[in-house]
Amino acid sequence: MKHSFILLLLPALLPASLFAQEDPWGADEWEEDEPASAWSGFLEAGFGTRFSADPLIDNPNTLEEIRWRLESEWQPGRYSIGFKADAAWDGIEGQWTGDVRDLTLAFTAGASTDLKIGRQVQTWGTGDLLFLNDLFPKDFESFFAGREDEYLKAPGNSLRISKYTPAVNVDFSWTPVFEPDIYLTGERFSFFSPIAGGNVAPDPPMSAIEPDKSFSNGEFALRLFRTVEGREYALYAYQGFFKQPRALTENLEPTFAPLTSLGASLRRPAGPGLLNAEISYYASRDDRDGSDPLMPNDQFRFLTGYEWEARANFTVGLQYYLEWTLDHNALMENSPFPQYEPDEFRHLLTNRLTYRAGRDRYTWSLFSFYSPSDQDFYLRPVFTYRHSDQWSATAGGNLFGGNKPDTFFSQLQDASNVYLRVRYNY
Repeated sequence: MKHSFILLLLPALLPASLFAQEDPWGADEWEEDEPASAWSGFLEAGFGTRFSADPLIDNPNTLEEIRWRLESEWQPGRYSIGFKADAAWDGIEGQWTGDVRDLTLAFTAGASTDLKIGRQVQTWGTGDLLFLNDLFPKDFESFFAGREDEYLKAPGNSLRISKYTPAVNVDFSWTPVFEPDIYLTGERFSFFSPIAGGNVAPDPPMSAIEPDKSFSNGEFALRLFRTVEGREYALYAYQGFFKQPRALTENLEPTFAPLTSLGASLRRPAGPGLLNAEISYYASRDDRDGSDPLMPNDQFRFLTGYEWEARANFTVGLQYYLEWTLDHNALMENSPFPQYEPDEFRHLLTNRLTYRAGRDRYTWSLFSFYSPSDQDFYLRPVFTYRHSDQWSATAGGNLFGGNKPDTFFSQLQDASNVYLRVRYNY
């Protein structure tokens, strides 16, 4: 367990009587006889397999697991202690794995300030499966393998402070030790390497060099937001690192480049649905003029979307996303692999279709990504059957394709898979 995690949770581990003796916010003493909420969770079996073999991966399957979720929440007085954890047998890795997704202490400091400290999943922004200003960690390996969508959001060890005022609301998140995405390593999925000129699956799996685990390399995220007459406005700022290992050291080892980002978003009713727009500016602090081929360039990112109920129980969501790589000429002039560099403008279209029937017992959905600039695509069809409040089953697929071997979705063509999960909730 990381030292920052212990530091953040220290208040939760102290005796309750310490808080009861002197409460600087005037809270009542903890009520020792107040019962905790009931334990709940689920048991789930999941299996996924590829349509065709990946010549670089021995196992044809993408998902082989039995998963047990356990969660609860205690509310002694003005405090709340949350707990959510998974234990799973992973047949791909051939071992038991554990993941604490929530272990937090939350409390109110005064009438308008909330604090939450510990291991938690955080999210903000307006995109549907597209993240501009949401720079909290993601787990793309789980997402592509066929696990539940909630596992796309990975937990991190953070302090979150929320302040509510008549003028503006503030969210501030401090992650003392950098938390990267869970990225592709070659263990479950192969990925494109410009050095090799094709896909690779390193053995041992790729492990990028992370920033020193010091507070000076921590992450700071800020959101200012307010709702006015049904319109939700937000401003964002982030100081940390790119979440994916997009940079290389002088020895050509993958690593994480320093990043500062600024952004804004709007969400509002429009006609029969909801309209959203979001923009962000990514400043690659170690490559401001775009001439260092080992570092990612600055970028502008833009997103707009619209969601509405086209007919009863049938919703449609559309999005347009743009990545504009700045100083692109300098990138092409200095890159050792200009043929694999991204276009100056990368366009992406998404479409989510969802239909519910039988009083929500049956749910069909299709989420599609298509990039006209990269000429690649990613389809996520999903069908869920809810037999009862306890039993449900989900079948789906992750289908990748494209014309260029180096683009994001095209590199995963051999990872195309179908999966089935059966869950019992208790």
